[in-house]
Amino acid sequence: MSLALFEQLPLFRQADAPPVERPKQRHLQLGAEIVAYTLKQGRRRRLTMTIDERGLTVGAPLRITLAQVESFVRSHTGWVQKKLAELAGNHVKRHIAVRDGSSLPLLGAEITVRIVPGANRIRWQEEVLWLEVRIDADYPALTRRALQRRAQDVFAERLALYAQRLGLPAPALGLSNARTRWGSCSARSGIRLNWRLIHLPLPLIDYVVAHELAHLLEMNHSPRFWAVVESIYPDVHNARRELKARAAGIPII
Repeated sequence: MSLALFEQLPLFRQADAPPVERPKQRHLQLGAEIVAYTLKQGRRRRLTMTIDERGLTVGAPLRITLAQVESFVRSHTGWVQKKLAELAGNHVKRHIAVRDGSSLPLLGAEITVRIVPGANRIRWQEEVLWLEVRIDADYPALTRRALQRRAQDVFAERLALYAQRLGLPAPALGLSNARTRWGSCSARSGIRLNWRLIHLPLPLIDYVVAHELAHLLEMNHSPRFWAVVESIYPDVHNARRELKARAAGIPII
């Protein structure tokens, strides 16, 4: 189920097959400005636009021509210019450079990254993430791997807990790398959760888990659906507001 198209992180949508993206860097004149954008073409159903610290990204189906893409962007010139201007005035830095001593949010708290020589392994020690690295190591990739492993463990535990509250077996769990949704649900393939939720406090993760589990009973956003969510997660309205408020601050590693 989709929410607004032009939000940085709309919440939920039914599961689709992951698109095969083909990113290309392009430029387009919008009014008096020349705007850089990244074009990603793949197995998509429609044209989309997102704007974050990386700038403007346009997603397009493979069959769409460049002229159609640019016409689509131009038809939303006002929105693009407004969002890019807001971004330029936003001093919150989402990109995190991974180096020895860096801090990262984890489950709503802060952890420290320590980097030492090693064989490209990761290990956790209380509130410290140790990266044991080779000389040519990709620090961000190792950090993402560590966070994704932690996310898999935490999400699986919460999924089992809330599935039990609904009287359901725990569905299959997969991690999503999406930039535009928190989770998706399919009766056939199970639930996918955005691994970046691991940065947020546990109650917000629980809300997303409850939301997706409820779709196993109600594949819609009807009053019956929300009644199912509230039966296992009563603080729905506050969680929705906080999740939306925190979306713009999710770090990019």
